[in-house]
Amino acid sequence: MITYNSENVKMPNIRRRDTTAWIRRVAATYGKRVGEVGYLFCDDEKILEVNREFLNHDYYTDIITFDYDEGDTINGDIVISLDTVRSNAQQLGKDYDEELHRVIIHGILHLCGQNDKGPGEREQMEAAENNALKLL
Repeated sequence: MITYNSENVKMPNIRRRDTTAWIRRVAATYGKRVGEVGYLFCDDEKILEVNREFLNHDYYTDIITFDYDEGDTINGDIVISLDTVRSNAQQLGKDYDEELHRVIIHGILHLCGQNDKGPGEREQMEAAENNALKLL
């Protein structure tokens, strides 16, 4: 089950049923099933609070993914700052909705085992995001 909630922001205009089906399709390409995944859309202040409390990081970010996977079933909580998604879209000259979907699937890709911190991993993650966006 995938849940969508918001705190301190208006819920983004995403088609939940279509988004859920898309997430399931992307996970299946990695041989994964979707278990319990919870999205929290929030503002910069909330994601900073989460970053400080749970990761001891003192900076803003667009997404934080908490991974509770069990075998081939992905489970996790994904926190997304809509403020940062919006500013990133503007800075990159991208459409807000496209950037939002990129970040939504970015968390799922982490749950599927994709990383983006090591050498060459950022490029692999971007390619995975682009491939996932084609399935939308």
